[in-house]
Amino acid sequence: MAVVELNGVTKSWGDVVAVEPTDLRIDNGEFVAILGPSGCGKSTTLFMLAGIYAPTAGEISFDGAVVNEVEARDRNVGIVFQSYALYPHMTARENILFPLRFKKLSREEADTRARAIADLVQVGELLGRKPSEMSGGQQQRVALARALVKEPQLLLLDEPLSNLDASLRLTMRGEIRRLQRELAVTTILVTHDQIEATTMADRIICMSKGRIEQIGTADELYHRPDSLFVAGFIGSPPINLLEGSASGLALRVGEATLPLAAPASGKVTLGVRPEAVRLGKQGMTARVDDLEPHGRETIYYLASPLGALRALEPGESARFRVGDSVEFGLERALLFDARGRRIADATLKLAA
Repeated sequence: MAVVELNGVTKSWGDVVAVEPTDLRIDNGEFVAILGPSGCGKSTTLFMLAGIYAPTAGEISFDGAVVNEVEARDRNVGIVFQSYALYPHMTARENILFPLRFKKLSREEADTRARAIADLVQVGELLGRKPSEMSGGQQQRVALARALVKEPQLLLLDEPLSNLDASLRLTMRGEIRRLQRELAVTTILVTHDQIEATTMADRIICMSKGRIEQIGTADELYHRPDSLFVAGFIGSPPINLLEGSASGLALRVGEATLPLAAPASGKVTLGVRPEAVRLGKQGMTARVDDLEPHGRETIYYLASPLGALRALEPGESARFRVGDSVEFGLERALLFDARGRRIADATLKLAA
């Protein structure tokens, strides 16, 4: 296993900067997700760790040893790609054994290791099949076994579940997390799917436009986002973002004036999670413009004095209908300044 460190690492192609100078430490045995939209630099960062790309500047080290000049095949890194990248003419056994071709192992020892890792990822009965004879989920498990068979010090997962259907993604999320805990291998997952990141990783690195926006646990990024980007990217349904202006202890948003717990000034953005909009609570009045029943919960679209709001309410059936007038209050909220940074000490003064 490895402690991974990036010190001032950057990557650019000519004038195009894919990853801005980045400092990062990932502890031994930690499971970290790099989360962000397409083009944010997350896969480029992963490819630099794998040795596929060389950094333009800075140093990458494993357990204190700089690996910038170490070839990809010599880094002892296992990688699972989005496309699985299995060799179509090889059986599952041959695909799993392939990374061991440069290892000084006897055939018997290599076969024993391949069988053990195949059983661990639950494809022991498929070793004689070729990729065309396996489902997507089975191919993913074989790709995972191939990455793990050489006992890597670092496991890299590049959008590994995006080609699977929803129910299989749910199963594989649990399986990958189980394997990571069992093997205690340092793991980095690259994904644009916030559910994958929040359910699988110990910490999340949220990236935007080539730089790290915030690093923290799922709870920290959800409840205490550093920026508007993180607040908007994390959470489903997405957070309500409402433009307003603050003056002292008063916040003007839409047609409403709200009290602040600490003074603020200038243009601001109010962020309210849909579940923090409490329907039926005394406060302001809104009209239900639309609703979406989801079985266990209902999402309401409200026309309110604050502006358009999404409200999420648990329950198997909707309490309100389109056109209903409802009272609502805000249970909690976030405030962001004109630069899009969260104002930590300026929140709404909410009634008990």
